[in-house]
This record gives sequence, structure tokens and C-alpha cells, in this order.
Amino acid sequence: MKLSFKPYTLNLKHQFTLAKSSRSTTPVVLTKIEHEGFTGYGEASMPPYLGESHESVINFLQKVDLEQFNDPFRLADILNYVDKIAPGNPAAKASVDIALHDLLGKMMKRPWYQIWGFSKENTPLTSYTIGIDSEEVIRQKVKEAAPYKILKIKLGRDNDKEIIQTIRSITDKPIAVDINQGWKNWRMALDMIHWLKEQNTLFIEQPMPKNQISDMARLTSESPLPIFADEAVQGIDDVLKAKDIYSGINIKLMKCGGMRNAREMVSIARALNMQVMLGCMTETSCAVSAAAQLAPTVDFADLDGNLLISNDPYKGLQVINGQALPTDNPGIGVDLVDDNLWL
Repeated sequence: MKLSFKPYTLNLKHQFTLAKSSRSTTPVVLTKIEHEGFTGYGEASMPPYLGESHESVINFLQKVDLEQFNDPFRLADILNYVDKIAPGNPAAKASVDIALHDLLGKMMKRPWYQIWGFSKENTPLTSYTIGIDSEEVIRQKVKEAAPYKILKIKLGRDNDKEIIQTIRSITDKPIAVDINQGWKNWRMALDMIHWLKEQNTLFIEQPMPKNQISDMARLTSESPLPIFADEAVQGIDDVLKAKDIYSGINIKLMKCGGMRNAREMVSIARALNMQVMLGCMTETSCAVSAAAQLAPTVDFADLDGNLLISNDPYKGLQVINGQALPTDNPGIGVDLVDDNLWL
């Protein structure tokens, strides 16, 4: 097997502002694995808080020697080898994991949701993310989100209620809110959650800093809405730690290292009677389509990262009646938009 990779920069359609940061681009590294005439595609997306970069991902991938493996169906052996190359680097590892799954699916001539035995009709509605912005831009974003039945609203600053009121002046669609650790006081957070419940809110994502564990546990125990961990849960080892602190977890391929680990996290969360949300970073259709293979197993989906960019080099999953559905193409179900991308 031959691994290739190249840096790429995603351009966002709008400035993407969270509680603590703002950006207009996201660095990614695109990967592909070739074997006996088949090609699998993968991706590493590196938003700032993950701590990875073009340089770190390329440095990691240069150490990956897949030519020592003649059989790509040795999936566990290959991914265990990749994981042991160096600690951390979850997005870099995800880029290999996704490409390998794509390759195997193409060799088996089946999409992964079918290989895993899932029914894509069970995929929950996906939300469309609206970042913190001016009232005028928020109104524009809500109009752009017309095809989506749930809106995910970024909050965590001093104008949270104004943002929600602006949205409610336009639409009564259900919303989810993501605070990105922006609230610091649990009593204030609880008051806000009670208010948000009256605004047709479905759930709250990472309302407080992940290190305020006792405050988070108390907030969850008294909250009238489910509370999901995002920054507080990165990989497999974090799921058990979130029990009794959060209602559920947000799984992202770039945090956990890829499709194999994400599926394992779903299983562990279900065993702990926790809810599961499947999210993404700002990504191309490659990584988002890979995540969509798992979507039939979760309670909530936030698979819109490819919709927030203007230079997606792939095409894959489609949003149909509010569901982000994988295609029936083999592997992760993506095709190149630009045939010259890998020349």
C-alpha cells in the first residue's frame, strides 16, 4: 500500500466565531492510500484548539510506512501500528484511518454503513451551525440554513440572549446551542438553560470549561436539557470519565483518531446509558462523509462542516429532508470534484 498526502487550506464562507476564537480558514491535510488499482481518500482537519498543524501532521505522516503491509484487510494491525508511532496526533491518525476504510469499502464494493449493518434511514436530522456574529450576518446565515430543520447556535459571550432573540425573530425551528466552554458560573448557566428551554432548545453543548468538573456535574444534574461534552471528551479513554458529569458525548473523527475509534466510543457510551452526538470540524466532504457512515447509530448529528467552506475538493454526503445521508457509493462515498487535485 502507498500513502500520499498534501496540505490544503479550507476557505470559510463566513468568518467563524466561537466564544474564545475566530477564523476564516482551516488547515487540512488530504491523504490517499493506493493498493492494487483502488484508491482510498482521507483527511486531517486541524482547528486551533486541537494543537495540530500542517507541519505536525506532515511530520507524523512521513513516519507512516504502509508498504510493509500487503493486506489492507489487516485493519486492526495497521491502525494499531499507526497509533503507536507517536502519542497524540488524532487528526493525523484519522486521516490514515479514513483513507484505509475508504479503500477497503471500495475493494468490498459496499459503503461502510452497509458493511457495519446500519440502516441510513435511522440517521437523525443534522443541524446547521451559525457562529457568533452581528445581527445582520446572523439573519443572513439563518436564511442560508433554510433547508435544515435544526439550527446549532454558537454562544458563550455577553450577548447570548440577543443572538437567540434575533434568531427567534426569523424562525421557530428547534435549536441546539454550543457554548464552547464560554460560561464560567454554574448558577448563571442553569438560569440560561432554563431560559433556553423556553426558546425551543434541544440540548446544550459544553457549557462550561472542561476542568470545572464538579460544577459541570451539578449543572447536568439540575439541567432541564441534556448536556453534551465536546472539548471534555476527545478519545476512547474519556468516555467513562464523562459518566455522571454529562448527559452525552459529542464524537468527532478528528478528536478520536478516525472511524474505528468513533464506533468504539458509540458502543461504550451506549453501555453507560449516555446519549451520543456525532459532530465534525470544518472539513471537506471527505471526512464528513466518513462520519456519516456512523450517523444511524446516534441521537443527534451535526454534520455540516463541508457546507461552511467554499473550496470543497470532494463531493459526498447529501442533505435530504434535513438528514445528512451517506451516498450508496462504496467506501465512504466520496468523489473528487477536481481531477487535478492529486496531480
